[in-house]
Amino acid sequence: MGNKIMKDQVEDFIHYLHVERGLANNTIQSYRRDLNQYLAYIRDAEKVTHWQDVSRTMITKYLYNLKDEGKAPATLARQTASIRSFHQFLLRENIVNHDPSHHVGVPKAERRLPKVLSLSEVEALLSSPEANTPIGLRDQAMLETLYATGIRVSELMGLNIEDIHLTMGFLRCMGKGSKERIIPLGRMALKAMKQYIEEGRPKLLRNKQQEALFLNHHGNRLTRQGFWKILKQLSLNAGITKSITPHTLRHSFATHLLENGADLRSVQEMLGHADISTTQIYTHVTKQRLKEIYTNYHPRA
Repeated sequence: MGNKIMKDQVEDFIHYLHVERGLANNTIQSYRRDLNQYLAYIRDAEKVTHWQDVSRTMITKYLYNLKDEGKAPATLARQTASIRSFHQFLLRENIVNHDPSHHVGVPKAERRLPKVLSLSEVEALLSSPEANTPIGLRDQAMLETLYATGIRVSELMGLNIEDIHLTMGFLRCMGKGSKERIIPLGRMALKAMKQYIEEGRPKLLRNKQQEALFLNHHGNRLTRQGFWKILKQLSLNAGITKSITPHTLRHSFATHLLENGADLRSVQEMLGHADISTTQIYTHVTKQRLKEIYTNYHPRA
């Protein structure tokens, strides 16, 4: 008897959407499908016979079941909205005395592991610029700096000539929230930077007054979009088949540091992450890579 009442109350809500809210027929049918599916779960899996007995935990479990079935984020968001609207309707109609859907959120999509380059791919990419031209010297310095420091491309493009301290071997970078970081430059990055500043940049500058460190062929500050085009061409030249983004060298920097024993807090500081939970994604990358290495090379894997 309870199951029929629950079903009738779903239909009462659908009627309310049609008559009082005046929603389009397609929208109403979406609500009906969502809620009938939800009702079937509550009735069959949770053995509930009255909407009053539905708990927040039940709703959360239902939504995570949908996520585990591979439902798209948009579908999960729509299902969540349908369930919330329905429970608010039940509360307004005094059918229940609480709303278990209150504060129920859409299940978060799993964070995708960032793509990283292998050491041999990094070597190929860093060797791809033509080192005997001003543009090549600039590109070499940019790539070496990104891989040596892990700074964001936007931070790289924002560097001014005064931010580079060749004698001390570090750069000063303004990150998110105007937070300043002092980051050491490795031996190879320092060498590439010195050569660019002394031999490449003056030729690109064309006697202009310009504070930007990295310049385009007009002598103006290179943009993020300009760097993206350069990176795509250099990765093609290097024979890299992976789809890489301007963040790939940053991801590779963090992953290779952790793989070689760096501690998470140090990597967090170098990356400029406000919260260490953001940096922890790289521990998943290193674990995944270790698993691949084990599977490929252990004789009994």
